[in-house]
Amino acid sequence: GGVGSGERAGGDVGQEGAIGAETAVRRVVLWVPDWPVTAAVIEGLAEITAPVAVHDQRAVLVTSVAARRSGVRRGMRRRSAQQVCPEVTLVAADPVRDARAFEPVAQAIEGAVAAIEVVRPGLVTFPARGAVRHAGSEERLAELLVSAVAEETGAESQVGFADGTLAATLAARAGVVVAPGWEATMRFLAAQDVGVLAYATTSARAAAATAELVDVLRRLGLRTLGALAGLEAGDVSARFGPVGLAAHRLARGLDARPAAGRRPLEDVTASVVLDPPAERSDVAAFAARSLAEELSERMVRRGVVCRRIEVRARTEDGDELSRTWGLDGAPTAAELTDRVRWQLEGWLSGRSGRPPSAPLMGLALVAQEITPAGAVAEALWGPNTRGRLQAERAALRVQGLLGPESVLVPVLQGGRDPRSVTRLVAWGDEPVPLRRPDAPWPGSAPGPWPATVLAKPRAVRVLDAGGAEVTISERGLISGDPARLLLPESRRVTGWAGPWPVVERWWGGRSERGGRSERGERGGAGPRAYLQARLEGDDPQAVLLVHDGGWLLDAVYD
Repeated sequence: GGVGSGERAGGDVGQEGAIGAETAVRRVVLWVPDWPVTAAVIEGLAEITAPVAVHDQRAVLVTSVAARRSGVRRGMRRRSAQQVCPEVTLVAADPVRDARAFEPVAQAIEGAVAAIEVVRPGLVTFPARGAVRHAGSEERLAELLVSAVAEETGAESQVGFADGTLAATLAARAGVVVAPGWEATMRFLAAQDVGVLAYATTSARAAAATAELVDVLRRLGLRTLGALAGLEAGDVSARFGPVGLAAHRLARGLDARPAAGRRPLEDVTASVVLDPPAERSDVAAFAARSLAEELSERMVRRGVVCRRIEVRARTEDGDELSRTWGLDGAPTAAELTDRVRWQLEGWLSGRSGRPPSAPLMGLALVAQEITPAGAVAEALWGPNTRGRLQAERAALRVQGLLGPESVLVPVLQGGRDPRSVTRLVAWGDEPVPLRRPDAPWPGSAPGPWPATVLAKPRAVRVLDAGGAEVTISERGLISGDPARLLLPESRRVTGWAGPWPVVERWWGGRSERGGRSERGERGGAGPRAYLQARLEGDDPQAVLLVHDGGWLLDAVYD
């Protein structure tokens, strides 16, 4: 890894990063390639020489060098990756693991320079001026950083220098030094594909918004950063909003948001005393969640957002711990909580190599580089409305009192019945479906899905006009027209549709409904099938019934 001497891109021209009255700070970026794979190896989940692929249940996110040589590519489905490389080790993505394992790397960098900023696990940045002056040259600084990381952790890394965070990040990925000056930066960025804008994001929310923007830009024929930079800022803002304006600034070699004015706003701080002192990360995480919610609420009241958040901790014997994390956009309380939880894991897990000398007795969060929220605020109908922010704060407060599983949100995913198409995840966790919702699901129950799904299916009886039990044959045929439904109270059936046999594979489709324990005990042994019925009464209802050895009331429609 590292930067070879004399590897400079763009030539030596112009004044440092000047665009009108605004300048881009010259930055250093250290990048550890394929960090999620390295973190999995550090934590003993994979062998260092084995082909490894990190996935998010839907597709492969990161691969090792050995896996790429075997044909495994990012975006592949897990099954496809195993077909291409049967010996590949599949590891589920875990941001907490990535951050926890990255703490030794951050500490190694701090041994060579001061005031670093963790953009995300695997990527660190800091201003170049002071560090380069101390090291003697940019090439010498790169050698010091790469050597420090390798000696402390054994990980390979690359270093890049450029004006602006995005240009420095791309320089690190290429292992080059971009010459100072706006013209050199623009020449370096102009030919880059717009997809590289994703490298400047720090959260899943920002990454999703950027991916959507990139897709639109490509369909409009704007495939390079140079093409995007050539547009007028007002036109970009009117068409694409704050996300597009931030991307336009990045394409012009600037940071995503304008720097603070001559008199920057004061930092916003929230702190708490831990009593009793915390020795485990899960204990400190409860205080961290409430603290992040408090900091977010203070920024909302002041109408500001922050560019960075500093996590500070104080131990019983007086030691001070500190780490700064980069942010983009208007961070939510959940995103602030993630950064604090990751940092606490790194400090308290015992894997950082330099754990605290005593339990933590104090915790503080400092929002830095404060700017007015108007520069990044969404429209009134967007996601940052006051009602949504208040709901987020209330949910985080409940989680702080009762635990993370006390507030759950549904995530739509693929499936064949109302129970399997929804997954519940803790509020604040990434809403990732386990099964692709856009994949074909032949033999599934008919849509639209009912609004209310019973916690446990309720055994019922379905009778025809003569009072005989209605059954489903092995061929999926119904024995008679449903006339009455016994709940046990009798309700007349005024209309019905179906049945729809659910076609499943032999390897366990029934597990989606919880197994055979929920099956009825009466009736024939026909296939599982769904039946829609409309019931007469003072409060007419439409229900979804399932025949699974007997009849069960599964769900109710609005």
